[in-house]
Amino acid sequence: MIVVPAIDLLGGRAVRLREGRREEATIYHDRPWEVARELARAGAELLHVVDLDGAFAGERRHAEVIRRIVDEAGVPVQVGGGVRDAAAIAAVLDAGARWVVVGTIAVTSPKVVIAACDQHPDRVIVAVDVRKGQVAIEGWAKESSADAIEVALQAAIWGAAKVLYTDVARDGMKSGPNVEATARLQRLVGPDTPVLASGGIAVLDDLRALAAAGVQQCVVGRALYDGAFTLAEALEAAR
Repeated sequence: MIVVPAIDLLGGRAVRLREGRREEATIYHDRPWEVARELARAGAELLHVVDLDGAFAGERRHAEVIRRIVDEAGVPVQVGGGVRDAAAIAAVLDAGARWVVVGTIAVTSPKVVIAACDQHPDRVIVAVDVRKGQVAIEGWAKESSADAIEVALQAAIWGAAKVLYTDVARDGMKSGPNVEATARLQRLVGPDTPVLASGGIAVLDDLRALAAAGVQQCVVGRALYDGAFTLAEALEAAR
């Protein structure tokens, strides 16, 4: 299983939220590109970057910071947050990101995502952010009527490079990932579309449980920044 460290951006800084609430942000670093560089040097194969301001506003807000992260990381980067139309998708990829992450428009404007998957093969990740079985949209501020499994299955049909599954209630809480739901989703979409587990990873045994369940990739944030374990320990556990 591949461990993907997360860098969440708010006000130009690297932060972590609890359950996606911006009022509960913990600031970790004023220069996110330095965090990216350090994570890559520590062994990260790729990085997950989220423009939180963009996610809340509905449009990209950290273009220059993200460009610098991409330039300095030295490893592939997947970028999301505020990507709500075809122009934003193209802009993220043109800035050097290996993958662009879309969430809200997979529910509200699926034709845009279908076209993007065709135009940018293997470069579009569909985020399925789940609260009580339904997909949360617009920076997790609203709940849609879309069923999480249906969206994930459609993403695989569209040709999405990956599906990012986040249990919103667990994000930033270090309460343990939803291993069963993530593994089930991976089985349903099939091995050709990797599912990334996100939300709640707190201890090394969480990584071992995800790997043992057949999950191919996972996003880790707060546990790394709070020192629950090192990236080297996480990489070893994931093996």
